[in-house]
Amino acid sequence: MSPAAAPRWQLDTLGACELAIAGYPLFRYDARGGVALAQAQASVSADAVELAFPVEAISIPPLDGRTTTVLGLPLPAGLSISIVPQQLTGQLNIRTGEVMLRLRAAFRFRVRLGRLELLAPPDLAVDALLSSAGCRSRRHQRQGQPRDGRGYTTVAGVATVPPCGAAWLDRFLGLPDEALAVLHCRLTAAPQPCP
Repeated sequence: MSPAAAPRWQLDTLGACELAIAGYPLFRYDARGGVALAQAQASVSADAVELAFPVEAISIPPLDGRTTTVLGLPLPAGLSISIVPQQLTGQLNIRTGEVMLRLRAAFRFRVRLGRLELLAPPDLAVDALLSSAGCRSRRHQRQGQPRDGRGYTTVAGVATVPPCGAAWLDRFLGLPDEALAVLHCRLTAAPQPCP
């Protein structure tokens, strides 16, 4: 079966990803181990594949001291940011390798001391269009990479993050403001059925 005719696709997230919010330093994020399974939808052309990833078929590693560094240092112990997907859809052009993904997700900050939860502010809402063409905004400029013959691609995008409702966190982050996401991943035809 050719990749264009494959009814299912698999997205594997890789290392060397980047995240940023407002004017704060860049987070270097190792997203290896993340996976999403998609059912191909009706194509808009012979070359284009529409993808819809059910949220229950998406697994994204959290940002924490094992996966994420800022200014070369790991995130502090007890701090974690979970990415809770709400929508992941997109389009792949088989001929050109162009990839576009729309990600809507809740970014969930937690600070814990052992089993004690010290801080649990409301989620940050992110709605980003990630593209292999890259992105440009007032704060950020990143180049993407079209999908190659082995399925590897880099998508980048900028979203405006609205206030979350916790006054102290909104002031700390200066919300509303921009968030940047740069995702290195591999998108391949998946013969196995979605779970």
